[in-house]
Amino acid sequence: MKTLYIVRHAKSSWDYPDLTDHDRPLLEKGKKRTKKIIDFILDKSIQVDYIISSSAVRALETAKFLARAMRYPVEDIKVDPQVYHADAEKLKDQFFDLSDKYNSVMLFGHNPAFTNFANFFLEEKIDWLPTSGIVCIDFETEKWDQIFIAVSHTKFIITPKMLKASENV
Repeated sequence: MKTLYIVRHAKSSWDYPDLTDHDRPLLEKGKKRTKKIIDFILDKSIQVDYIISSSAVRALETAKFLARAMRYPVEDIKVDPQVYHADAEKLKDQFFDLSDKYNSVMLFGHNPAFTNFANFFLEEKIDWLPTSGIVCIDFETEKWDQIFIAVSHTKFIITPKMLKASENV
């Protein structure tokens, strides 16, 4: 069994017009919303064996934020510039050479690629993966390069807004 967590970066700032899109940092609001996701992850005792992140500042900051919370070594995050520009089809490349010793992988990046990539596996497609949203999918295989043909099961789709709504119940 392999488990994949597809994570969209936290809400980022547009307050610095001199910065490139790649270099935009997170907003405090984005960090607060991500804290709700972290609380969910910790409550479910989620741990991952490997983290891959886009090289964009907002994605890598989000990856580091979650990694620290899960006690995953930040220095072990694979930072891949290809994820920043990848479309959903290109994201598949991340899994062809991925070591099968990892049973759970968390991938951080951007829309629209991440929504489209998640929809490869989801029976009920999503329109848009919001910032700090996570899609978790299990695959009935022991090989990462087989996830695209393996039977898959959606474990959860969670967003900060969903967690806020559950607090009000």
